[in-house]
Amino acid sequence: MTRNWTRNWAEHWNGPGGMREALAIGAPLMVSMGSMTLMQFTDRVFLGRHSVAEIAASVPAGITSFLFIGFFIGVASCVSVLVAQYAGACRPERVGPALWQGAWFSLASAVILAGLAFLGGPLFAWAGHPEAVRSLEVDYFFILTLGGGFAVLATALSSYFSGLEQTVPVMLVNLLGAAANIPLDYALIFGKWGAPELGIRGAAMATVAGSAITCLLFIALILRSPEARLRHKIAALPRPDPEMLLRLLRIGLPAGVQFFLDILALTGFSLLVGRLGLVALSATNIAFSINSLTYLPVIGMSIAASILVGRSQGQQRPDIAQRATGNILRLSLGWMWAVGLIFVLLPGPLLDIFETTPGVAPLPGAPAFAEIKAMGVVLLRYVALYSLIDGVSIIYFGALKGAGDTRFVMLTMLAASVGVLILPTWYLVATGTGGIHGPWLCLTAYIAALAGSFALRFRSGHWRRIKVIEETPRAVGNDCS
Repeated sequence: MTRNWTRNWAEHWNGPGGMREALAIGAPLMVSMGSMTLMQFTDRVFLGRHSVAEIAASVPAGITSFLFIGFFIGVASCVSVLVAQYAGACRPERVGPALWQGAWFSLASAVILAGLAFLGGPLFAWAGHPEAVRSLEVDYFFILTLGGGFAVLATALSSYFSGLEQTVPVMLVNLLGAAANIPLDYALIFGKWGAPELGIRGAAMATVAGSAITCLLFIALILRSPEARLRHKIAALPRPDPEMLLRLLRIGLPAGVQFFLDILALTGFSLLVGRLGLVALSATNIAFSINSLTYLPVIGMSIAASILVGRSQGQQRPDIAQRATGNILRLSLGWMWAVGLIFVLLPGPLLDIFETTPGVAPLPGAPAFAEIKAMGVVLLRYVALYSLIDGVSIIYFGALKGAGDTRFVMLTMLAASVGVLILPTWYLVATGTGGIHGPWLCLTAYIAALAGSFALRFRSGHWRRIKVIEETPRAVGNDCS
């Protein structure tokens, strides 16, 4: 029995697409996403200690801002798919144009996002949240969206490194960006170290500054890289390449729409739950913040799945792509199970982190934290319930994206977000059916629908026939060194 277990473990651990390779690529991305989790988590902890109304405003406004930014991020992230497939196909001269199209796309997105920043007022007026929360939501949304172009560019630049399986630089840069964000948050939210006390506006400014710092660090690394200059011809390719841009948009636009729909579904969910009252809204926002500790690191492994599937498709080795996906799924479900257990056993200490600092006067109409905590304990049980299902959805999504099967993902997201999450949640909230349990059961069903659809699609093997890059004469399995 022990010998068989050891042999099975060795089969999953070693070789192309094995757990060892998946962790070598994915572990730095998990840390990288973990740093982003820490940054967002710290933002909300600081805001929760500054004002209950600000923590209530931060998640709907942050999600709504990311609703717009996320579309462009979804497109820019597909730079990694092109880079991975060209690298796998031994076409280094095509890597540079792929990165440049991501940069040009990011510049255009920054201009569009600056115009969208003015939509906050009408959006949050429609949501019907209390006035004390609404004005805070508008401020937070405006600053985040105005500076959203930095987040899009950072995604395109990081995709160059991740597509080449150089995930350690991505990790280090994101850690430095998070490290810069946290003290900026503290200073600008509370008015420390000579900075003005800006509250939720300070949190937004710190987030934008962190993204800008991240962009500068990635640019510095690329300019100093001999491989970028000599093999990828980065410095010699400043002009738009229409053919490469079309390749990026062909797989990127469905990915961007999918990202937009996913965030739209969560935004609509958060806004609808807000109609149940400030206790339900605050408890939901805190539960989402804690939930990020689970799924954002797994998104790092999902990116690793995209990279390994993309490289394998470039090598014309779908068998390795399938093996890598299975092994990454095993690792990710182990993480989800462990963190979900913590949510069930230790909900109180996690929720206590968000309690407003004693002595800070709450805004008029703010509920007692004890009410929020009691509901939060219930919601964390839902988080633990759907965490394992979410792991399946996230990993298979990454694998399908790496193969370029983004159109199916987009259509599935559209059907599930409208039919399984938004419409049922709207009906339950409008009729007062089920209290807080009704919407959260809809959220769990939504995640299960995505997981089942993505798993069936991947196992069908349709992705094996998708062509993302142009045909090359290289032999199957050739070494690119």
